[in-house]
Amino acid sequence: MSHRPSLLQRILDESSSDDDDDISFGEYNIFHHPSHIHRKRVGSMPGHIVKYRDRQGGHARMFQDYLADNSTFSLSDFRRRYRMSRDLFKRIMAAVQDHDDYFQLKFNAANIAGLSCFQKVTAVFRMLTYGVAADATDEYVRIGESTVIESLRRFVKAVIQVFGDEYLRSPNENDTARLLELGKQRGFPGMLGSIDCMHWRWKNCPSAWHAEGQAPQVHYSINGHNYTMGYYLADGIYPSWATLVKTIPEPQGNKRRYFAKAQEALRKDVERAFGVLQSRFAIVRGPARFWDEETLGDIMKACVIMHNMIVEDEEEIDPDERFQDGGQNVQPSHDHHQDLDEFIEVHRKIRDKETHHQLQEDLVEHIWRHHADEY
Repeated sequence: MSHRPSLLQRILDESSSDDDDDISFGEYNIFHHPSHIHRKRVGSMPGHIVKYRDRQGGHARMFQDYLADNSTFSLSDFRRRYRMSRDLFKRIMAAVQDHDDYFQLKFNAANIAGLSCFQKVTAVFRMLTYGVAADATDEYVRIGESTVIESLRRFVKAVIQVFGDEYLRSPNENDTARLLELGKQRGFPGMLGSIDCMHWRWKNCPSAWHAEGQAPQVHYSINGHNYTMGYYLADGIYPSWATLVKTIPEPQGNKRRYFAKAQEALRKDVERAFGVLQSRFAIVRGPARFWDEETLGDIMKACVIMHNMIVEDEEEIDPDERFQDGGQNVQPSHDHHQDLDEFIEVHRKIRDKETHHQLQEDLVEHIWRHHADEY
């Protein structure tokens, strides 16, 4: 017959605020010294009911389910539910635990273990991958709502700080050369990729160009016209900048219709990539809930970083992959500050509508002449 923990043990095992890991001796003293009964309560809310969650038992069950050598659920089950391989998950979890001691196992005043890193990170992944509310993880993970929210905020920041430099970095010279070569092969010399902001506000999309007046420096020629800035393909909602090539709405004539067809076909790349991202991390496709602007940005960045880590780990991406229930960000250099006149001049070039329309016309002719049978 199992031994039910005493009331004192349950009080020490669970904090009165929700399920924080550390507990003061205040509750212990109040329980044992009647002279304190009528004093002001320390750290507790009148009428608050303590929940005995059996956190250690919850961790043991979760470990057996997914991390044990003879785990209850298979590796394919793990990937379907965590959206990545178990090895990659363990790598991320270990790095986060080393980076932020919030995720390290702690013991309270009665030497009772608190929540494990695995429990906190699993609760975070349930929110990221399934888009569920914070308190929806309590029954299985044995973790309270406020701790889940704090865990998510800290987790996404840790992922950015630990892995951001490698998996959310600026394109280097080799990356830029590779992107330009791919664009050239597909009939768009000077193209660096496509832009799709997933309904995020425009000012937060290519923020480096918008805020700092810079763009990737490249050199190429189309139909006898020389250009010095790379460009991205975009749809009609974006402004007519020299660094963006939009489709032609209601094109007239064979050349323009063919250009629109080619431009829209290439833009499918980024749409498919965002489709996989949203399928893998359902939180980015749902409503923003109650997150503040900074946390929303951290969530998106962390999801993109982990998506890139998954692609590297699996060495491929299936654009049509969907889970049940469920290009490149160019940053400017900050090594020096531009003079105001230089900043204004570069910013003016980026927003030059004349260059935008000239580049579009040159691409219409180029694709018609050199890639007539490709699209």
